[in-house]
Amino acid sequence: MSDFETLAHDIKLWAAELGFSQVGITDTDLTEHEPKLADWLAKGYHGDMEYMARHGMMRARPHELLPGTVRVISVRMNYLPEQAAIAHVLSDPTLGYISRYALGRDYHKLMRQRLKKLSDRIEQAASELVARPFVDSAPVLERPLAAKAGLGWVGKHSLLINRQQGSFFFIGELLINLPLPLSQQVDQPVEEGCGKCVACITACPTGAIVEPYVVDARRCISYLTIEQDGPIPLELRPLMGNRIYGCDDCQLICPWNKFTKASQEPDFAARDNLHAPELLALFDWSEDYFLKQTEGSPIRRIGHRRWLRNIAVALGNAPVSPTIILALEQKRLQDDLDEMVLEHIDWALAQQMAGLAKVGRKTERLIRAVDKGMPNHARFTELK
Repeated sequence: MSDFETLAHDIKLWAAELGFSQVGITDTDLTEHEPKLADWLAKGYHGDMEYMARHGMMRARPHELLPGTVRVISVRMNYLPEQAAIAHVLSDPTLGYISRYALGRDYHKLMRQRLKKLSDRIEQAASELVARPFVDSAPVLERPLAAKAGLGWVGKHSLLINRQQGSFFFIGELLINLPLPLSQQVDQPVEEGCGKCVACITACPTGAIVEPYVVDARRCISYLTIEQDGPIPLELRPLMGNRIYGCDDCQLICPWNKFTKASQEPDFAARDNLHAPELLALFDWSEDYFLKQTEGSPIRRIGHRRWLRNIAVALGNAPVSPTIILALEQKRLQDDLDEMVLEHIDWALAQQMAGLAKVGRKTERLIRAVDKGMPNHARFTELK
């Protein structure tokens, strides 16, 4: 066994010791993905994420990102917390649904630190190492690289799927200059397992998966609640339900996620204040309290104004409630709200008031029906 073969073997052992669920090694050739990337950008599917277009085809050329790179060490780490309570939160419109990946500590820093430790370990064995870790932090096509390294396949929802783990995991990579051998048994693309299934496409609340493997970010709830800084399009607001940070619907419906295993990483455990939070309680958070409660969380980066915007939409989608109407009216009286947040609060109020008027009309019909002697069971039907 050559020195590099031994090193490749050891790297996988070291990665496991650092808590990574799987590791694979691949080359940097993503030529086949360049036309797809160019087409996606040309159609404007990246929305306001101008950084997606800023670096052009560099995303498909890791060797340009770090000159001298010949191999990519791709890793994944499971994140789904124990007692995820997904169905409970999504089925209760008075609660705020937060994508399960964001319930614990910010994965970017944690995984990057682990990758840096892996890099340091490799350098001890190969002093000529030049390496750079990335976790959703650079212009590189992470999912195609992970697929080439054998970590799974890119599903029709554009996320990576693993036969043993489903898709509830993070991925990251370490770009290196060492020509590590690629295992013919392990470091190879796996056969796609989506087949004719289109469950993720039909389950998307906003129709963001416009064709298999292609997502129009401008319609994606994750983009709308996290990446988009301005107003959320009017026609999409009612479709968002109570999702206030991200969306997991395309993963929840995926048959492969029946194999998902809970994460053993303590830092990914769900925080009590985010696990199944009441919308009205979250809406009451001041900016200082928001920053304190989201310290070390990926949620913090969207800022308090987007946080209020997202919750306002969810409150507008909630069942008619005098308590919600009062909370919205009190919030809009604050003199420190910007116009964008205020507009979403006004929209939510309009939704609630429209619902209240509808209930009023049903009540009027019931009163008239009682006067005419409608049977009890019929009255109940009228109120439904």
